[in-house]
Amino acid sequence: MRKSLEIALGDYPEFEIITFKNAKDALKKIDNTYNVVVTDINMPGMDGLAFIKELEATFAGVFEIIIMTGNATLQKAIDSIRMGVKDFLLKPFEIDTLVDAIKRSAKIQQITKTQVSQQSTATSGGFVGQSDAISRAKAMALKAAKTDAAVMLLGESGVGKEVFARYIHENSLRSDKPFVAINMAAIPENLIESELFGFMRGAFTDAHADKMGKFEQAHGGTLFLDEIAEMPYHLQAKLLRALQEREIVRLGAQKPLKIDVRILSATNANVAELIRENHFREDLYYRLNTIPLSIPPLRERIDEIEAIAQYALEKTAQRYTLGEKRFGGDAMQALLQYEWPGNIRELLSVVERAAILSDGALIEAHELFLESRSSDKKDKYQVGV
Repeated sequence: MRKSLEIALGDYPEFEIITFKNAKDALKKIDNTYNVVVTDINMPGMDGLAFIKELEATFAGVFEIIIMTGNATLQKAIDSIRMGVKDFLLKPFEIDTLVDAIKRSAKIQQITKTQVSQQSTATSGGFVGQSDAISRAKAMALKAAKTDAAVMLLGESGVGKEVFARYIHENSLRSDKPFVAINMAAIPENLIESELFGFMRGAFTDAHADKMGKFEQAHGGTLFLDEIAEMPYHLQAKLLRALQEREIVRLGAQKPLKIDVRILSATNANVAELIRENHFREDLYYRLNTIPLSIPPLRERIDEIEAIAQYALEKTAQRYTLGEKRFGGDAMQALLQYEWPGNIRELLSVVERAAILSDGALIEAHELFLESRSSDKKDKYQVGV
């Protein structure tokens, strides 16, 4: 099927088609020059959802993703939508259906890039709601943005640490340079070093060409190290040296490269405890934590819930052409009363699911499925993912 699609899509001169025999091969070769990725779900070695998760960890928001499958389930559809998949095609399908999906994805991508550019110009960040707690955090972030000091963003999972990181970058003197993010928890341990520092051709078995690392990609701009507490201990010394000496060495290279980056990091872990347990270097912690910025959880920012929920509902309805959607009074009251252990990430997930699965234009409280979440909370230890 891969070969037949390559031949069929080759008839469209506006497309440049590149195929890969499996997901692992694609992960080695795909870069940020691609516009749209089409993948199956059931594949040998790595399935489509795991493949998408890896793509998003490295290239979050860079390109659109289309899934095709002959074995669809509602759960897989929901999981893929949560990962940002724009189209979900059931086999067999006409080639015109796929072509329309690709063109639709390209149009969405262009609109998204325009919106991002406009937001960057406004330097207001991705904030929707306002509360006293978030205003205080934003004021501190704005002060930090005017310097080159390292900032460590602290807070529970899902509170919006990357939104704050982008806000700091957009309001800094480096705003016209790249903002590059890397999530330490989303990358296999044996790949983190090459992702950060890059490698030379021949450095290891699959190194068929030179590759820039995240430090080089962020040169002149900002490098955001998310989930920094998950970084393997043996690599922390190399990161510390890079920060102190302002230079890196690609894997397999002999000469160091000078780098100029502003470092932002984030974690939801108790770093002091990790230091006591010898899982995190104290000297690296002090290097990264020049300015600590604590982001309050959503339960302390109740004034923001309605605005964020309304914004997410409108965007979801537009994205999936769901028509008019609105919250009933009981639904909004349920959102305001829920404790949100997963913070903004959980709120966005709940709203997206309700918008997709609700039967009519009016979303009722029972269509939020918050009761099951509340009952689970009584019996389970809450883990933010």
